[in-house]
Amino acid sequence: MGESTFVGGIWLLYWVHRLTGRWLFRLCLAPVVLMHWLSRPALRAASLQYLQRLHAAQGVFAKPPGWRQGLRHVALFAETLLDKLLAMAGRFPAEQVARHGRANVTRAIQSGQGGIVVTAHVGCLELCRTMAESQARMRLNVLVHTRHAQAFNHLLHRLNPGSGIHLIEVSEIGPPMALLLAEKVAAGEFVAIAGDRVPVTQSKTVTVEFLGHPAPFPIGAYVLASLLKCPLYLMGCVHEAQGYGVYFETLSERVLLPRADRQAALQQHAQQFADALTALLRRSPYDWFNFFPFWDQRNAE
Repeated sequence: MGESTFVGGIWLLYWVHRLTGRWLFRLCLAPVVLMHWLSRPALRAASLQYLQRLHAAQGVFAKPPGWRQGLRHVALFAETLLDKLLAMAGRFPAEQVARHGRANVTRAIQSGQGGIVVTAHVGCLELCRTMAESQARMRLNVLVHTRHAQAFNHLLHRLNPGSGIHLIEVSEIGPPMALLLAEKVAAGEFVAIAGDRVPVTQSKTVTVEFLGHPAPFPIGAYVLASLLKCPLYLMGCVHEAQGYGVYFETLSERVLLPRADRQAALQQHAQQFADALTALLRRSPYDWFNFFPFWDQRNAE
């Protein structure tokens, strides 16, 4: 599904919120959400497939989800776009962000060694910097794929160019990019890469179990961590109470990919990530924002 974000419309809704608050923002957003939900059968099908498989695997709803839950899923994604803007502009209330794993962040920063941070398309990842900034400065370089979110990423960066988050737009990681990332990690910086979306160049994947079904997961984060000989971390952000919860944990102090058993090692790391992602989604079922046939990507191309 191609990007359909209209940046001018996002700016308009952002200023509606600035001037009138969240209640009128939600009122203005409602017809936009309904239009997209009604006019995109692929979106509805992908959302419902995810919700039903999450429920079958984890029993997160009182009864099997249907169209109401699907519409709520899309509505939460739309409202989270506002929170992304507020987070990048430094306007999201810090007291509404719970930080889990702050000791892990402190140790990671104080070690002086950077690392690879594997993330997912959940919640409002732009709030993750609040955890690091509450104790020490973390320089986070986020790899984004140009064909996925170029316009929206530029919009986020315009709100706060001095943010600790640096967006690096890539289509593939060749030798020059690998060298750049190695320099950043050596300088104590962190490189974030999505572990739940296959890049547009269709890089290599491994198949692991996710919500009771086999699914393809990219291997880029684990290969990078192995090449750069650095730790591998998980960072995620999901809705919690009246705000968000940010989670940071160490997945591996050192990613080893032995030549004789490389595929099995990659699958083990990808499965560990898939299990950690499941734990986050169990906390907040509507927070996963991959609106495409995730389990059948090859047939959907």
